[in-house]
Amino acid sequence: MITLDLHRSDDFVASHLREGLENRVVAAHRAVIDKSGAGSEWIGWRDLLATPNDALLEEISRQGQEIRERADVLVCVGIGGSYLGADAVIGALSPYFPSTKEQAQGEVSLFESAPSSQQTPEVLFAGHHLSGRYLSELLAYLEGKSVYVNMISKSGTTLEPGIAFRVLRDWMEDRFEDCDRRIIATTDAERGALRTLATEKGYRTHIIPDDVGGRFSVLTPVGLLPIAAAGFDIRSLFYGAVAMMKEIDTRDDHPALAYASRRYALHESGYSTEVLSVFEPALSGLGGWWQQLFGESEGKEHKGLFPATCLFSTDLHSLGQYLQEGRRNVTETFLTLKDDRGHLAVPEWDSDSDGSTADGLSFVAGKSFSDVAQAALHGTMDAHVQGGVPVQHLEIDRLDENALGGLIYFFEHVVAIGGYLLGINPFDQPGVEAYKRAMYERLGR
Repeated sequence: MITLDLHRSDDFVASHLREGLENRVVAAHRAVIDKSGAGSEWIGWRDLLATPNDALLEEISRQGQEIRERADVLVCVGIGGSYLGADAVIGALSPYFPSTKEQAQGEVSLFESAPSSQQTPEVLFAGHHLSGRYLSELLAYLEGKSVYVNMISKSGTTLEPGIAFRVLRDWMEDRFEDCDRRIIATTDAERGALRTLATEKGYRTHIIPDDVGGRFSVLTPVGLLPIAAAGFDIRSLFYGAVAMMKEIDTRDDHPALAYASRRYALHESGYSTEVLSVFEPALSGLGGWWQQLFGESEGKEHKGLFPATCLFSTDLHSLGQYLQEGRRNVTETFLTLKDDRGHLAVPEWDSDSDGSTADGLSFVAGKSFSDVAQAALHGTMDAHVQGGVPVQHLEIDRLDENALGGLIYFFEHVVAIGGYLLGINPFDQPGVEAYKRAMYERLGR
């Protein structure tokens, strides 16, 4: 399902790091599995895959069906891990243009698992920033529509989603008599402001497990309910992750270990930034989730690769110059699809035969967009290596729920190993509180 090519980064690793590194990587891998490393009380994201709760998956699927039948829009309120995972999966699986999902045999759509022709609600997000303009325009857009709200917060006291929910809750109560059914809270099992409010108001609730941090929560109700409401198969997503966990757990030579090892070796060789470059726009949202996962997990004690994302070939016309000739502190991981369904061919024009077309593109006439994209991919990788950038290449077979579930777990396991190799706790985020303290002080708390 996932293949990894590291050879374009071999020559950039300091030779002294190779000795004994394999044993250290395996030890870090085993510490994740055995829960013997720092922060092991936060490895519940593995436990929920080890003992799948099929009843919960069915319950969430039924709620998703209800939302699809009754709502025009589902607004998910949350920040960080409370929205990035769902946004990434929905963005990856959704057709670029909604009408294409109904076309016969899905030939126009890139996606294996686009929602059925049944009407699905828009899934929109709020509380992930502090733009009052955004929220005002969202309310105007929702007017006259059937709306559900999913408030996602373990505590209910995080400022950004908290104040957005105040606005949305008042708006909902003014418009829907069955508001208590239309608002669903995903929160702590027993305590917190949101749990108290949900009990008081009679909202239906889902639990955020105590031992799962936000950036690892996409396969909990945090991510699964919005994904189900968008019409996608959460069981296939979940069990794709289950299969990947079992595969990684039983192999000390898995690509996940090799990728974690190479990232650490490049970090120790002096590289400070990792760029995740994707050639398929549908994967750009996954880059946002990946960025939080790696940034919050590894960015401690002045360690860790700074995670950045690029969408190619678009960003080759904006950041390509820097990647080719800027400071040589960047390593690059390409994430691509084996089958991108780009079978559409470049048209041949009558004048192509004599090579006299005004656009000068006769040399690609008749080739598929996939052929062109592959040439761009491998040409870019070769050029960046020649320019002094270590390059890794991750490729997944297809883009569907099962494959995405596997990829999500793959990255989660990689970052856990990486944290242990760096000697830090990959599951906490103490630095996140610094801006909150300063902000609250200015607001008079």
